[in-house]
Amino acid sequence: MLTIGVDVGGTSVRAGVVDQHGEILETHRVPTPATGAELNAAIADTVRALSDRYPVAGVGLAVAGFVSEDRRVVRFAPHLAWRHVAVADELANRLGLPVVLEHDANAAAVAEQRFGAAVGARVAALVAIGTGIGGALVISGKVFRGAYGVAPELGHLRVVPDGRPCSCGKNGCWERYCSGTALAATALEFRRAAGDPVLVEPTGVDVAHAAEAGDPVALRAVAELARWLGEGLALVADVYDPEVVVIAGGVSDSAHLFLDAAREHYARAVTGAGHRPLARIAVAHHGDSAAMIGSAALAREHVLTKAPHLT
Repeated sequence: MLTIGVDVGGTSVRAGVVDQHGEILETHRVPTPATGAELNAAIADTVRALSDRYPVAGVGLAVAGFVSEDRRVVRFAPHLAWRHVAVADELANRLGLPVVLEHDANAAAVAEQRFGAAVGARVAALVAIGTGIGGALVISGKVFRGAYGVAPELGHLRVVPDGRPCSCGKNGCWERYCSGTALAATALEFRRAAGDPVLVEPTGVDVAHAAEAGDPVALRAVAELARWLGEGLALVADVYDPEVVVIAGGVSDSAHLFLDAAREHYARAVTGAGHRPLARIAVAHHGDSAAMIGSAALAREHVLTKAPHLT
């Protein structure tokens, strides 16, 4: 059975036809429109561009935002126009295909648990480190969504009381110390503390490139990110006790700079250090295709649940 997974991002809508083994057969991408009506139309057009060429049975949408527990409604998506919109039903009516929604981190975690770095793990957590931090948890093959469909918001665990302000309204959230944005902010703080005149504020990518080149301030900033990654992973382990934690997101491209140090921090900070098994910490296999692959897998599951005679 073929299904389509759609990664609905703030910049682009990217869809892929995915088979039952998690292999992407073809993709199609369009820019993300500004309004909800235009976004629905763009997704439908993108899906049709593929469904006209392949016999697909259903569609999964991966969305960076709050999705209702029944996976029909987008309650809030900070980088998209939807606010309490029954996206799944609207698109199903347009397309004549079953449609199911999922948080993008959840979809990525499904892809990694079924086809990637967490295959075979009974309890697998995913930490997606990019502009902020997204989190997901898969238990015995099922996504843990919480009572209202919004868990787990790992990026907004408070790790530093009265720390850096966060866009969520709190201070000291984990993603303010462990993300691409945080990496840039830490490097900037270090440079200013050293009296360097900073004419152009760096991005996280800039800092990672500078660390690759041996820049001492960038290397200090990366070491700080590694420390906070380890501290946060210890909290995740204390609560969920996963077998594996998959590190995903754009910052994972630079994992060779910080992951070994983060593992050491985690091993020291976790409760019962030295007296318990430690989670394996691995880099995601599927990169920026994971949400597409995972949402397509969930669409397949949704179709089979509705019509179990299909294979």
